[in-house]
Amino acid sequence: MSLSQSIPQEDPRPRRLRRHKAPRTAGGGVGLGANTIFADRPMGGRLRAVRRLTLVLLWTLLAVPVQGALLLVPGRGKVRFARFYHATLCRIIGLKVQVLGQPCRQGPVLYVANHASWLDILVLGSVVEGCFIAKAEVDSYPLVNIIARVGRTVFVSRNRGTTGKEADAMKTRMQAGDNLILFPEGTSNDGTRVLPFRSAFLGVAKDAAAVQPISLVYDRVGGLPALRRNRAIFAWFGDMELGSHAWALLRHGGARATVLLHEPFAPAQMQDRKLMARETGRVVSAGAADLRQNRPTQPRAMAHLQPQLVHHA
Repeated sequence: MSLSQSIPQEDPRPRRLRRHKAPRTAGGGVGLGANTIFADRPMGGRLRAVRRLTLVLLWTLLAVPVQGALLLVPGRGKVRFARFYHATLCRIIGLKVQVLGQPCRQGPVLYVANHASWLDILVLGSVVEGCFIAKAEVDSYPLVNIIARVGRTVFVSRNRGTTGKEADAMKTRMQAGDNLILFPEGTSNDGTRVLPFRSAFLGVAKDAAAVQPISLVYDRVGGLPALRRNRAIFAWFGDMELGSHAWALLRHGGARATVLLHEPFAPAQMQDRKLMARETGRVVSAGAADLRQNRPTQPRAMAHLQPQLVHHA
């Protein structure tokens, strides 16, 4: 036997690789998507959701009469308790809140932030002391309307006949020393972008001592960086049903929201309301983009400001 005959020869024909089936979503489609995120999870996720929902209800039942009593007495007890209430809700549902920057202390302050979910109320309410400006429809959502009223939310409608009364109500709040929290986009979105800020919503800015832009992004889920496909876990928009969205969210663990507080400015430093809407939207959008992409970031300063300084107290 020759040496060449004793050495096994390789088959010159290419081997056929075994193909694995692509993962399918709960809806039968191929790949990853919202159906995968909201598909049935192990029993532990369900038990987690039941426990969290029970604690949310119990905490709210305890907090409402306390806040009701604080509303009857002077002082900032009702403001501080509202922040404590929202912070406790975040802990109950397992949402960690990371804060970059400092809230402006020279009030009254108008905080303007991007809007992706009903969760924004809990997160921002736990970081800054202020009353939310929300659409009148929010007052019809079960449980959310209770949370909103505990936070002394100012409800506004789209009826032009009530615009003057609502503007007066917001002005009265600021004259009393309350800060306001506004979502100038006018609606929530899918969490992958920031919609243009509407200048009409910033009419109340003239009654504030300072305006502070805020970028808010839900950037962790399961302890890992949130990807584009994970945004649907947090974002609540379109025709989504509140109950099913909250239930799916409560079944997840290891979630985190990051709040980036940009540099405040005096409203008089802006030439007009349209410029204010454009510039605050630009700053908020840029900060949110950094957070979504897990890039190092820091509070941004506004451009196109007239020379007038706003200092932190």
